[in-house]
Amino acid sequence: MYAVIDLETTGLRTSWHDRIVEVAVVHVDENGRVTDEWCSLVNPDRDLGPQLIHGISAAEARRAPAFDQVANHLASMLRGRVLVAHNLNFDGPFLHAEYQRVGIHAPIDQVAGLCTMRLASHFLPSAGRSLHDCCRAAGLPPYQAHSALHDARAAAQLLSYYLTAAGSPPPWAAALTAAAGLSWPTLGTNPAVAVQRRAPGQREQHFLARLVDRLPRLHEPKGDAYLDLLDQALLDRHISATEADALVATAEAFGLARVDVEHLHRTYVASLAGIALEDGVLTSDERHDLDQVAGLLGLQRSDVDQALTAAATDIPRQRRPDAWRLQPGDLVVFTGAMEPPQWEWEEDARAAGLNVGDNVTKKTRLLVAADPDTMSGKAKKAHQYGIPIVHPTAYQSLLAGLTAAAF
Repeated sequence: MYAVIDLETTGLRTSWHDRIVEVAVVHVDENGRVTDEWCSLVNPDRDLGPQLIHGISAAEARRAPAFDQVANHLASMLRGRVLVAHNLNFDGPFLHAEYQRVGIHAPIDQVAGLCTMRLASHFLPSAGRSLHDCCRAAGLPPYQAHSALHDARAAAQLLSYYLTAAGSPPPWAAALTAAAGLSWPTLGTNPAVAVQRRAPGQREQHFLARLVDRLPRLHEPKGDAYLDLLDQALLDRHISATEADALVATAEAFGLARVDVEHLHRTYVASLAGIALEDGVLTSDERHDLDQVAGLLGLQRSDVDQALTAAATDIPRQRRPDAWRLQPGDLVVFTGAMEPPQWEWEEDARAAGLNVGDNVTKKTRLLVAADPDTMSGKAKKAHQYGIPIVHPTAYQSLLAGLTAAAF
């Protein structure tokens, strides 16, 4: 009977190349009862826009299906039903634009749809325009805003309230007739598995768990390529989902099993421990750094203790190159919605003696991203050229190192 939808998007206008990043559908029958629901994140293949609002990380979105992969199932959820949304004038054009990108004319017709925001002027004349205000005025329970599924559920409850208040038949009988006559095309695409957003506080599986588990090799694995990639990944003392994927792919390409990679991780921490003890003193900051790296690599504090003990007694051996540092005149680029605003970061970078670019080129030394997993055009270029991508917090540490070196 009814298909209540809600979307989370990268912005406000399809004309600005904004895209859908999450879509939810809730089925409601003629009596206002929920009969089915479906939701999935959608990979927009671009930056995610106001992430502080919708709360979706690039790490989640980049592993979600693209719209063309969910388009057929979504159409099946909408076929023959009245399309309902809280602000249909916003959701309708976004759906239409996404289907248009895959070569499909979606039969989205305002006459065959209902807008719970517009209906509120009749059923809830004292309520504000927002879904939250309408639900509160209707006496409905609070919900998690800016989550497509929770918003769609709330809008479905609001529709149920309207149905009860309107009686039978409802005043929008024409919409029911029009929706039944719309022809939603069937797309010849394989169904994609829906990807849900992570629950608050839920952590992603450590990338080591994705590697093959087998007996150790009889010889030490040649892991230089893996260690080089690890150097870049740990530049900001954070392993993003993108970097974790790259590490797993590199390990698999070189035939490294989990036990091999764990050996390389211990070797890496041992090298850092040797560097920390070169002056014979282990500071609290150095110990904290070692523990942080060990945690990122799936190791324990006891592994750091062993590495430090070995470093204090072992004969000095060849170690990995010195830490990556920013140098005066380096070209840096910023991307994403930052706080403070991006222009302030750029001014501080220039004041520290760095050059700031608008776009990533082969001459760029560092890309600073509000979300290191971003799928922005700048990030794609950085990956292509092998340019490190770091979070603003890590960039501040690198900037502090550059400033300190100047004195």
